[in-house]
Amino acid sequence: MAESSKVSEKDSKKFDLFSIMEPFIRKTPKKIMIPAKEAEEKSDEGSIYTNIPPITDPNIDILEIKPVIEDFAYARIIYDNANSEYIYEAIEPQLNDKEKEYLTLIKDSLSKTMDYEWEKLADHDKREYLVESIESFIKSRNIELPDVSREKVMYYLVRDFIGYGRVDILMKDDDIEDISCDGTNIPIFIFHKKYESIKTTVKFEEDEILDSFIISLGQRCGKNISVATPILDGTSKEGHRIQATYSHEVTTRGSSFTIRRFKEKPFTPVELVKFKTASPEMIAYLWMMVENGKSLIVCGGTACGKTATLNAISLFIPPGAKIVTMEDTREINLPHENWIPGATRSGVGERGADGKAAGEIDMYDLVRAALRQRPNYIIVGEVRGKETYTMFQAMATGHTTYTTMHADSVKSMVHRLENPPINTPRILLTALNLVIIQSFARLKDQQVRRIKEIVEIVGFEAETNELVTNQVYAWNQITDSFIYKGHSFILDAIMEMKNMTHEDMQNEMDRRTEVIEYMVKKDITDYREIAKIITAYYKDPEETIDRIREELAEEENES
Repeated sequence: MAESSKVSEKDSKKFDLFSIMEPFIRKTPKKIMIPAKEAEEKSDEGSIYTNIPPITDPNIDILEIKPVIEDFAYARIIYDNANSEYIYEAIEPQLNDKEKEYLTLIKDSLSKTMDYEWEKLADHDKREYLVESIESFIKSRNIELPDVSREKVMYYLVRDFIGYGRVDILMKDDDIEDISCDGTNIPIFIFHKKYESIKTTVKFEEDEILDSFIISLGQRCGKNISVATPILDGTSKEGHRIQATYSHEVTTRGSSFTIRRFKEKPFTPVELVKFKTASPEMIAYLWMMVENGKSLIVCGGTACGKTATLNAISLFIPPGAKIVTMEDTREINLPHENWIPGATRSGVGERGADGKAAGEIDMYDLVRAALRQRPNYIIVGEVRGKETYTMFQAMATGHTTYTTMHADSVKSMVHRLENPPINTPRILLTALNLVIIQSFARLKDQQVRRIKEIVEIVGFEAETNELVTNQVYAWNQITDSFIYKGHSFILDAIMEMKNMTHEDMQNEMDRRTEVIEYMVKKDITDYREIAKIITAYYKDPEETIDRIREELAEEENES
């Protein structure tokens, strides 16, 4: 039992409803993995909050258990040997008949009494409003609930009114990237960082319940979904990307939805190295490219981590630079203060002659607006239309630009760029400096994200109408290692511009690699902490590297 939940009989009348809500609204769940044996002991103790049910089937192996909401909700990953599948069990407090009755009664009352301002309230205000309403309801009807029952009922009220209902536990688990519902009475599937695509024990048994949930998703995105407009594509206020269909109008198995969870803590260069997506030397190279304003495109297939890599290397942007970002759905998150984040907006009504609905703001509008804001760096979430031509013009006029694109090689990237609907002349592509090719590859028995190659755009051969490229780094799939190809034309240009010798450049690259390795060793993954170290390096590289070396030397001596 949580310490805050222990209430003596003497103080039971002064029970603080707000305090018991705190565990349910924590944004950052603890990442403690509970061994299977310890979990069984916890269950045997008869935890009144979460009875983690024991598994008696000999075909089931328990792989791991972790608390998602401490003392209330747990995630248990099991492997069913009979069916050869992984299953994600969402374990929540079990309610008895009396508790279910009170929960239904309170929910019905709150649904009728909550005014139209509810959706406009901030989460903290919603919590206070909910506490006051529930407390008033319980007092007015002289309802007597044991403390434990109150906590369990409160868990479900907070889950359903403030959280994401029965998928709330999935939304709070940071190991989950995507949540997918294919229809009524079908298990929800997730994409797990470790176990990839697996089935869960969560499902919507009835059309009415699932349809109602889909409508609530639309409200979270500030959009309407109904029989008239049965397809939803939007972003929740927390930044989660949501795509949904309503009822049986366009999906015959019932309403469906796919939620791509937004990470409050963005992917960092340290994590790129930790997960072996790139080597420290590659990150040091990209750091040099970003600092010196070289434009790049991150290419790859669906879900290969293009935006994560883009966000990670954007942390190397100098702290004083002005940044303008534009996206369809919010994914980029930066620590820079001089940053203008932009997002597209859908319109209303029928589309006009220009193909746009009234009030619609597309990526082309945002890119044009960005050029009037005098940015040092322009970051476009993904290019796929006429905005690309304007973006390359911005590159040609000296604006450092980063973006992502669906392509699996430089050749396929060029093919996409110069054909409809993008139609960018090949000669204009010489404004681009770098192309990062990223892949979602199969390595032994698991799928991994790797930067397949980093390619420099060196020039344009007029006679053959071909781009001249230079491969700087490449990934060897057999050895799962990264190979430096021996030469970088862009580093040569930077050396000439800064009047550096080859030895000077090598020392600089070694120092930056050392900084990256230090952060990896210290497991510094918070993007704000990483930004502080990068800023300190920009201010005084010699002092920063000396401090790092001293700290590592002291730790080595102590050990």
